[in-house]
Amino acid sequence: MGTDYTPLRRLVRPFMLRRLKTVPGLLPELPPKTEQPAYCLLTPEQTRLYAREVEKLQSIIHEPDPQTRLTLLLPILSHLKQICNHPAQYLGESYYDPAQSGKMTRLGYLARQIAAAGDAALIFTQYRSMMEPLHDFLAGIFGAPGLVLHGGTPIAERQRLVQQFQHPGGPPFFLLSLKAAGTGLTLTRARHVIHFDRWWNPAVENQASDRAYRIGQQNPVIIHPLICRGTIEENIHTMLTRKRDMADKLLSGGLEKLLLHLTPEELLALIGGAP
Repeated sequence: MGTDYTPLRRLVRPFMLRRLKTVPGLLPELPPKTEQPAYCLLTPEQTRLYAREVEKLQSIIHEPDPQTRLTLLLPILSHLKQICNHPAQYLGESYYDPAQSGKMTRLGYLARQIAAAGDAALIFTQYRSMMEPLHDFLAGIFGAPGLVLHGGTPIAERQRLVQQFQHPGGPPFFLLSLKAAGTGLTLTRARHVIHFDRWWNPAVENQASDRAYRIGQQNPVIIHPLICRGTIEENIHTMLTRKRDMADKLLSGGLEKLLLHLTPEELLALIGGAP
């Protein structure tokens, strides 16, 4: 039996259409999707804590074995991300004063604009510990409670939450765990998608954003990644923007894959320390 499939391809080609969201000619019913980064400044307390973690990093970046170095790096990088979110998350405290976080301050400004326009929003975070503080903060701004979905939410409850959000006049915002809600949900009532913190994997983040950017969406969708200036968040965002092809390849395996390729000098530059 031959292996030349050319005749078969000719027969089925008229019936096959790869519908990519990035090709307007193939999918004209979807409105535009744009990204509008929301930059934040660290508060003095965040700056102090961030600098302290960078000092810890100085002692391990010259570890010669890349895998050992990675094992030592990951907890520090996790701490840096928590500090960018809010000092209370990093310190394990229960009270999250929005004024102590440049990122929460910026989120509040953005949420007020969305609320004033009467729009709905999805807010993604990878940290379950941030969900309650963010929900309470946003409920005060929108003047109504929102919805929360995370890895512990039962499947049946997920469907009920989706239906509740999608209903006209439903809750004004939906707070979701990035990993738990990255696929399988249709939330087209939202016109805004906010990434409170970053997963740093373009494919994962795009899948999450596409909970709003799906068939049935009638309005332009705006993606708002929150990015702290002068930190690892800004530097990775710059990499994603300026070197998309390389970043997609390196970050497709997660941040760990990228870190294995960096020299000590490149690592310090990445996190916002002295090169």
